[in-house]
Order: sequence, then C-alpha cells, then structure tokens
Amino acid sequence: MVKNEEHEEMTKKMKSLEHSIRDMQGLGGHKGISFSDLCMFPHVHLPAGFKTPKFEKYDCHGDPIAQLKRYCNQLRGAEGKEELLMAYFGESLVGIASEWFIDQDITNWHTWDDLARCFVQQFQYNIDIVPDRSSLANMRKKTTENFHEHAIRWREQAARVKPPMKESEMIDVFLQAQEPDYFHYLLSAVGNTFAEVIKVGEMVENDIKSGKIVSQAALKATTQVLQNGSGNIGGKKRREDVPTTLFSFPSSTIFCPIHSISCF
Repeated sequence: MVKNEEHEEMTKKMKSLEHSIRDMQGLGGHKGISFSDLCMFPHVHLPAGFKTPKFEKYDCHGDPIAQLKRYCNQLRGAEGKEELLMAYFGESLVGIASEWFIDQDITNWHTWDDLARCFVQQFQYNIDIVPDRSSLANMRKKTTENFHEHAIRWREQAARVKPPMKESEMIDVFLQAQEPDYFHYLLSAVGNTFAEVIKVGEMVENDIKSGKIVSQAALKATTQVLQNGSGNIGGKKRREDVPTTLFSFPSSTIFCPIHSISCF
C-alpha cells in the first residue's frame, strides 16, 4: 500500500518536472515538437498527384456555413475521403478561426459532420447577428473612413440581409444612413446604380473638402458660437467680433439643385 502511494507520488513529480521542462523550452502544455506531436492528422495520406487548392480563407467573420460550402466545392474531388476533408480544413482558416481549429481535441471528431457541426456552432454568432434593414439605415460613416470606404463597408453588410434587397431598395436604405451633408445631394442619384451613388457621394465629399459645399456640422458649430457669444467680459469676444466670413458663401453653392450635382 505504501509502495503504491510512493509510486503515484513519484509519477506526479515526474509529470510536473516534464511540464516544467516543456515550459522552459517554450512548448507550453504541448507534448513536443516532433511531427507526430504537432500534426493533427498524422495518419492521413495524400492521394497520388494531389495538389492542395488555394483555399479562400475564413477569419471568423461571415457565415460559417457559406465557408463550408466554399471549402467543399474546392475539394469536391475528395468526396468520400472524410479524413482528407478534415485534415485540410485548417488550411482554409486564418487568424482567430485558425487558432480555434488548432486548439481542438480531434478525438471528438469521428466524422466530417462532427467537425463541420462544431465549426458552425463556434461561429454561429455570425448568423445570429446578420444585419437587417433597420440596422443598415443606422449604419453611419466612421470618422476614420472616406465616403468610398463607408459605401463599400455598407454594401458588404447589405449583401447579408435576408431576404435580399433589390438595388432600388438598397439605395433608399443607404440614403437613410447618410448625414445631411450627403443626403440631399445623393437624392439626385435615386434611380441609378449603387456604383453611381458612390460616384456622387465622392463628388460631394471632394466639394466639402474644397469648400464648395459648407458642411452642415461646421455650420451648426458656428451658429452655436454666435448664439453663445457674450460681451467682452473675461476676454470673451463679442458676438459681432466673430468673423462673419464663416457665413459668406455663394448661395448657388449651398442651394444647388439636388438633381444636378455637376453644378458644383
């Protein structure tokens, strides 16, 4: 009885020592760095002449089921070879999705269906938070992006809406997401393609930068300065001291007809 206890205690110490050595070697909790230790599917043999496709990478964003479809389409010649499907699935992943795959205990995956089901469950949130028309209408342009980047980001999200939107509806919702500086001028693009809407938006953006169009946000800020202006007490400027040139812009610039952006 005593010998058994001593043996168990010695075994625990040996395992603890092995773990400490691995940590010092930078291996963490991994067994080792041999091929058999690192390869998740060491017993899978590639068919003669097999060439690894250039997989479209999944980075944990987007529909996981759509990724499975793309992967299976690229490996359609491997139908029935489940071990091959499972072994190469990691090649279609990148970033967080790849880290998730590497950390999995493959003994829980007896078939391709097991792997696929586990993958979908892990990234199911991408399906659950699919944007709808309401969220798209509130998707504003970030201060760090230009109009073209904003439009492309918005369009990518719009493509995920179910049921799909027709282009005319898409443009209507896109306009709802725009700030006043853009909204009125983009009305001129209604009835055109989304690409034309982007072109008009870029023109408006350039004219705002050049001063041909006065930004509504800047105009509002200036108005606030005038309204809050007080006397000369405390070194504050009087209302009449605020430069009036902030308001001296050509009326044709501000009130340009929305049906013709070319007047800028």
